[in-house]
Amino acid sequence: MGLLDWFRSKRPPEIDPALWAKTLTGLPFLASLAVDEQKRLKTLAEGFLAEKEFSAAGGLPLSDEICVAIAAQACLPILNLGLAAYRDWVGIIVYPDEFVVARRIEDENGVIHEFDDVLSGEAWEGGPLIVSWRDVQQAGDGYNVVIHEFAHKLDMLNGEADGMPALHSGIDEEEWQDTFLAAYDDFCRRIDDGEETVIDPYGSDDPAEFFAVLSESFFEMPEVVAGDYPAVYELFKRYYRQDPLTRSTKAANAANTAAS
Repeated sequence: MGLLDWFRSKRPPEIDPALWAKTLTGLPFLASLAVDEQKRLKTLAEGFLAEKEFSAAGGLPLSDEICVAIAAQACLPILNLGLAAYRDWVGIIVYPDEFVVARRIEDENGVIHEFDDVLSGEAWEGGPLIVSWRDVQQAGDGYNVVIHEFAHKLDMLNGEADGMPALHSGIDEEEWQDTFLAAYDDFCRRIDDGEETVIDPYGSDDPAEFFAVLSESFFEMPEVVAGDYPAVYELFKRYYRQDPLTRSTKAANAANTAAS
C-alpha cells in the first residue's frame, strides 16, 4: 500500500524502507545523519505525513517519492524541535516547476503596481506552503527550497516573518537581534560591494530571507556559515539544537576510514 493509499484510508502512514533509503542516498546532508538520527527523522517524517495534506497543481501527478522527499527535508530543521513547530497549518501544494503568483502592491506615492512573480516556493502565514518539484530535486550545495520555505514557517510561528523565529529557552530576543542583524548588515554590505558570496545573495533582500537562506546553508554547507558568521552559526546551533558541521565532519571521517 502506497502513501497516497494510506492518506485516503486515514491510517497512520508508514514510509517504505526502500523508498526511505533511496531518499537519504539522494540527499547527502541527510545521509550524513547518524543512524539514530535517521531513525528519528523517519519517525518524524511519518508523523508529518499524517498531519499535513499534500496536493499537486499544474498537472503534476502526486507520488510517494514527492511526499517523502519533501517530508524528509522539512523535518530536518525540526529534528530536535518536534512537529509542534509546524502547527496551525496543513496544506502543501506542489507544482511541477516554477509557478506564477499575481502581485498587487501600493508604493509610497499611493500608486498601485500589478505584476506576475515567478517563484520556486512560497510560505503563507497561517496558510499553505507551495514548492516547485523541480527545485526540490535540485537540493544540495546550499540551495534547498524545502528548508527555505519551512524556515519561513518557523519564522511565522510568532507572527509575520521578520528573521526572528519563536525562540525557546536559552536564547533571548536581544541576543538574537544583536547577533543576527549584525551578520545581516555585513552580508548586505558584501552584496552591495559586488562580492560574489557562496551564501545566496537573495539573503540580502530582508532579514526574513536572510534567516531562510542561512538556514539552507546551515544544514547543507555548515562550514560556510561557521566560517563567514561564526556567531550566527553558534546561534543557529542552539536554536535548531543541531550541529551540522560536527555531523558532516564525523561522516566524512568515517567514510575515509572505511575507504582506507
